[in-house]
Amino acid sequence: MRVLVTGGAGYIGSHACVELAGRGHELVLVDNFSNSSPLVAGRLATLTGREPELHRADLRDRAAVDGLFKGRGIDAVIHFAALKAVGDSCRRPLDYFDNNIGGTIHLLQAMRAHGVGRLVFSSSATVYGDPDGVPVREDAPLRVTNPYGRTKLVMEQLIGDLCTSDPGFRAVNLRYFNPVGAHPSGLIGEAPGGVPDNLMPYVCQVAVGLRERLAVFGGDWPTVDGTGVRDYIHVMDLARAHADALDFLVRGHRSASINLGTGQGTSVLQLVRAFERASGRAVPYEIVDRRPGDVAEVYADPSLAHRLLGWRAEHDIDAMCRDAWHWQSRNPGGYADGPAAPGGAAAS
Repeated sequence: MRVLVTGGAGYIGSHACVELAGRGHELVLVDNFSNSSPLVAGRLATLTGREPELHRADLRDRAAVDGLFKGRGIDAVIHFAALKAVGDSCRRPLDYFDNNIGGTIHLLQAMRAHGVGRLVFSSSATVYGDPDGVPVREDAPLRVTNPYGRTKLVMEQLIGDLCTSDPGFRAVNLRYFNPVGAHPSGLIGEAPGGVPDNLMPYVCQVAVGLRERLAVFGGDWPTVDGTGVRDYIHVMDLARAHADALDFLVRGHRSASINLGTGQGTSVLQLVRAFERASGRAVPYEIVDRRPGDVAEVYADPSLAHRLLGWRAEHDIDAMCRDAWHWQSRNPGGYADGPAAPGGAAAS
């Protein structure tokens, strides 16, 4: 099929593109590069053997979004494009509402106008807020605790209302937990602009010497070691799930909301120790105050993903840390540096 991938140059989007291309799909990527790099296209060409069709556009530009569909025969959409950091959303809630919700409305309008009825949506476990218990199932109450999570919940609701109003429109909302890791080649990975808001890229930058130490938000949570517990999932497992969800829709199945996680909780300090093992580097840290919007412990019940998609996570925390370090050590400053290829040449 011909698949439009919004946020296709971003962290998760780029990894999903490798998986989708490997299954024979033709891809049209769109990104505004607010937190990604156009240099991803060259890396994807190396990994897939084909330069992707990549467009610079913002989903808030309604005319530009409509233009992406004209004459391209788009069969399905995978929607990653969004601002995505919990802490940042608490500082800039209006920007998150404008970008995430406004862009999604324009995307859905264009899909309707051009008769495209299959959507895989990149949602988040933040829609569960502070859950009553773990592991978290899909029927758990939806009650967000931060603006980022609120945008994801509203986006899910918009998609759900469209599915209800139009029997020809079907969607899979993938509620994933904490994406980490990188492609095992080290060619693509997570390269946030500025100070990372997520744990793994910050740990990577401390280990590679870009930052002095890690700030651990809270050491008095009711968890195994007092630090927050999350369900970390390898980005390549996530990539595979998006392609599986697309296959699910092609087979004519109903719309669904599905958790993606390992089903295992890992504390911040447990992840730090795993990363130190993988990298051979010390990761200095200090315990600081809790961060607004955070919760103590969240991990998934991923059984529905196996029942509906035939999907299970395959990578453990050691593999996640190993691949994240391989990416970071080859690309210490992100995509602009260019990794060292065999023979010392720059790979792109």
